[in-house]
Amino acid sequence: MAEPGSSIIPDCCVAPWKRHIMLQLRQRDRTQKALFLELMPAYNRLLEKAELLAQFSEKLQPEPNDVTSTTHQDPCWEESGPDSDQGPSSPILRVKWQQEEEGLRLVCGEMAYQVVEKNTALGTLESQLEERQSRLAALEVSAAQLKDAREQLAKQVEALQARNATLRTAYDTLRAHRGLQEAALRRLEEEARDLLEKLVLRKARAAAERNLRNERQEKAKQARVSFELKKAAKRAVSISENPDTLPDLVREGVEIPALAAEPVSLESEGCEKWKRPFRSASATSLTLSRCVDVVKGLLDFKKRRGHSVGGAPEQRYQSLPVCVAARLPTRAQDVLDAHLSEINAVRFGPNSSLLATGGADRLIHLWNVVGGRLEANQTLEGAGGSITSVDFDPSGSQVLAATYNQAAQLWKVGEVQSKETLSGHTDKVTAAKFKLTRHQAVTGSRDRTVKEWDLGRAYCSRTINVLSYCNDVVCGDHIIISGHNDQKIRFWDSRGPHCTQVIPVQGRVTSLSLSHDQLHLLSCSRDNTLKVIDLRVSNIRQVFRADGFKCGSDWTKAVFSPDRSYALAGSWDGALYIWDVDTGKLESSLRGPHCVAVNAVAWCYSGSHVVSVDQGRKVVLWH
Repeated sequence: MAEPGSSIIPDCCVAPWKRHIMLQLRQRDRTQKALFLELMPAYNRLLEKAELLAQFSEKLQPEPNDVTSTTHQDPCWEESGPDSDQGPSSPILRVKWQQEEEGLRLVCGEMAYQVVEKNTALGTLESQLEERQSRLAALEVSAAQLKDAREQLAKQVEALQARNATLRTAYDTLRAHRGLQEAALRRLEEEARDLLEKLVLRKARAAAERNLRNERQEKAKQARVSFELKKAAKRAVSISENPDTLPDLVREGVEIPALAAEPVSLESEGCEKWKRPFRSASATSLTLSRCVDVVKGLLDFKKRRGHSVGGAPEQRYQSLPVCVAARLPTRAQDVLDAHLSEINAVRFGPNSSLLATGGADRLIHLWNVVGGRLEANQTLEGAGGSITSVDFDPSGSQVLAATYNQAAQLWKVGEVQSKETLSGHTDKVTAAKFKLTRHQAVTGSRDRTVKEWDLGRAYCSRTINVLSYCNDVVCGDHIIISGHNDQKIRFWDSRGPHCTQVIPVQGRVTSLSLSHDQLHLLSCSRDNTLKVIDLRVSNIRQVFRADGFKCGSDWTKAVFSPDRSYALAGSWDGALYIWDVDTGKLESSLRGPHCVAVNAVAWCYSGSHVVSVDQGRKVVLWH
């Protein structure tokens, strides 16, 4: 190090070996100074304590002036007598010094006690310091661990971000692909809609052309029949009682009328005219084409029922009513509390005088319609669950019912107990209908199946798997129609295993009704509408709705009138609504005995009576 008075020589003028020595000396100074950095504060504290102790010791030592003043002021000195220059006596001084020594001892004891307390406090602080240092070390270790964990999490976050970026890229790609697919789907839907419209228009044109052709053929047939009738009316014919002359008349070209109920006589006075022995009020209003249609329908009806499934000849059913014009009901004639709980189904027999009702009390009541009243006929027992549907066979001798007991049951009219149980469904059976013979039936269930049955052997001949709950079924010549919970009506060919057609409707289908000519289908659905479907073109022809009309349940039944002129359905508020099928307008609404939802309605085959049943156990006969 340089002397205080020496001058500082710049480093640039110093030799390298001197610079090296100076650097080493500076390094040594810094090293040794670092060693004394902790000692110097401790030394300074010791000096301060020493100074403090010195001050305490100075205060404890008595000063001479104090002793002198005390001696002068002490009365003992005044009592010493004439020798004032002499000092105090030794006993007095000893006492004095003892008192002072005692005071000093007390002060020293207090200070020692304070020192002990300070040492105890210092030990406590040192223990706290050590504890805090240990906590600090533990926290430093935890901080290091957390730092490592943070680094690992940061690496994971980076990996996840990279993965998210990859997934986002893939998502954007898929989204763009989806947009392309949706655009393609929209184009295909538009094309399908256009094709469907074209197909509907083509079917409509074909149907119009076919109808026009049929009308022309019908007009030609009517003209030919009129001409033949006029020609036959102008000729005088004598009918002999001898049957051998009948072939001669046939050879001569004379047509003998086949519709006459009794023998006719001819009068030849100027212009010969036919005389009918009987003419009904309804027959006077019929046109010739209507008569031809009625007779053709009768012949087709008997022809369809002429043979059973096995080919054995089946009996021809007598007294088949033909409704020329249905009569609109206007008032309630009879009201009965027929069952113990709500009534779900009602059906007229083929002769229009026998009525069947089924309800949740597991009973089927048969009623006779006599003079505008319902008279109890019989109660059919043995059903395993609530009755959801009833139907008569074409002869009116058997009753088929669908139940919630996963089966349909068959009764013979006149017998109380069930004749057969058609089991095989795995859920509630919602519909059971006869086909066009008494030996075959069809059932629909909530287990998404429709089954065909051979009633002669109580055997399921076919099971059709459908895609939704089946709420109702109807049967035609070679077709089965089912209404479903997925808002669709499906058509099944009895001779094939596949669905031939699907017609979508708005709302769950609650019931189906097929017209007697099998050309129109009436459906009721939970969108509170009735729809008439023209089966010739497979298109919805009419949609019926009315203010206040609302389906009360998933099994609300609607029916055609026997002549297909009207559609009838019951509403949730107990009212009956009747629409005109030709005009599509609401013909009338009937209110009266029903106070709750009407579940089902039935229109007798003669067209004279209507029966409705509700959730409040009531059966109402309307006329």
